[in-house]
Amino acid sequence: MPKKKSGKKKMKMTEEERILYMEQKALAEEEMKKKKEDMLNQFLKDKLVKEERNSRFNMHKLTQQWRALLRAAKSKELKKDIEILSQTFERVVDRKDSVIKSLAKDLQEAEEQYSMALRSHLQNMDTLTDLQRSRLDILQSEYGEELVILKKEFDTEREMIISHHRQEMNDVQDILFAMEENASDRENEARQEFQSLRDEIKNKNLEEKHALRIQLEGQVEELWKQFQAALKNYQETTEERKTAFETLKSKDENSAREIEFQMRKLQRIADTIASLKSKMAQNSKESEDRNKDLREQREVIAQHFHALKSQMNSFRENERSRLTKLTLDSNAAIKGLQSKLELGERILKVSEQSRKRETESEKVLPFYSSSLTPEEQEDVAAAVAELPAEPLAEAMHDYSSLENFWKRYNKVLLDKVALDKEKMTLVDENQKLRSVLKQYLDGISVNDEILSNINPLFVVNQQTNVPMSVPVVDPRIQRPTQTVVEAAHIVKYTI
Repeated sequence: MPKKKSGKKKMKMTEEERILYMEQKALAEEEMKKKKEDMLNQFLKDKLVKEERNSRFNMHKLTQQWRALLRAAKSKELKKDIEILSQTFERVVDRKDSVIKSLAKDLQEAEEQYSMALRSHLQNMDTLTDLQRSRLDILQSEYGEELVILKKEFDTEREMIISHHRQEMNDVQDILFAMEENASDRENEARQEFQSLRDEIKNKNLEEKHALRIQLEGQVEELWKQFQAALKNYQETTEERKTAFETLKSKDENSAREIEFQMRKLQRIADTIASLKSKMAQNSKESEDRNKDLREQREVIAQHFHALKSQMNSFRENERSRLTKLTLDSNAAIKGLQSKLELGERILKVSEQSRKRETESEKVLPFYSSSLTPEEQEDVAAAVAELPAEPLAEAMHDYSSLENFWKRYNKVLLDKVALDKEKMTLVDENQKLRSVLKQYLDGISVNDEILSNINPLFVVNQQTNVPMSVPVVDPRIQRPTQTVVEAAHIVKYTI
């Protein structure tokens, strides 16, 4: 039934409705297709994540198993290496033991040599200490005598200085008293001069004032007369001049006031003139004294300037000579330091080369140890700790830090001397062997030259004049015992 209905509906649809229906159907199919694609993508993503997780887990398992295999193989290799290292270590230990035994033997021999050297050194030290004690006694006596002489000279010089000081103090007190008296006399004279000058100026000012007053009174009287005449003339002529009279009267009053003002002003000017004259006189006197002092100071300063200039010139000459000497000394010092630097570099190169040629025993024990007993070592330390009295001993005390260097140097020098002696013995032995070989060859060959010389073939009464006894000195067969002597002794007496 529904299908029929739908078919009927389709039959009843128009073209537009059918197109819309088809579009809706296509959209629905596309949405279903998108949903299916999304579901498929999600499924594939989940599957990929699961595969990655499984692959990581499997890789972890594989790495664990591979590590176990590598550890087993590495442990086998390490066990083999440990066995090899243990064998090499045993060999090295055996070699070191042999080296230690040889070094112990050398140490024993060195101790014997050191004991012999120490005995000779102590004998020399005893003689030196006796010599030093006698010298110290002589110096002590000389010091006491010189001390007594110096005390006497000091006492006499002290008494002389004290007496001279007292005399100078008395002279200074006399000079101070005389200077005080001169100062008081000068002050009194200056005060009297000032009083007299003051009175003169005062009297002079009073006279000038009285003369000015008389002159002004005469002028006023003349003006008054003129004024009276003018007034009379004015009254006689016209009354119109009355105003002019009043103005002239007011002018006269003003002029009277001005005259009085001018009189006061003249009085003040006279007072100021008097004070200025006194000040001028005083200033002139002071300026003369000051100029005199300044001239004296200028002469003193000029003399001091010339002295300083001469000192400065001499100082410059001295400094110039010192500078030239310093430059020469610095150049010489630079050259000396350069030579010492080259010497140090050469020493370092030689030390590097000698270090390469050192034996195992020298590398292990570069310095021979002391063979002294503790008591002897304490005596030596006490002798070293004493303060040196002579310059040579003080210089040797400053270079005590080079003791290890001198030990190595003495050891090397002793080895060199021993090698030189051994070389000489070997050269002598070689010469003897050559002579024996030549005699042997001469004995087995016959020619005119051999017959003319001494020949072992000529035997008379079972005797020959050829020396046939040859001592065996080959070091491969018999090594002669060598007496070892300290290097310092060899250097002192043979080199």
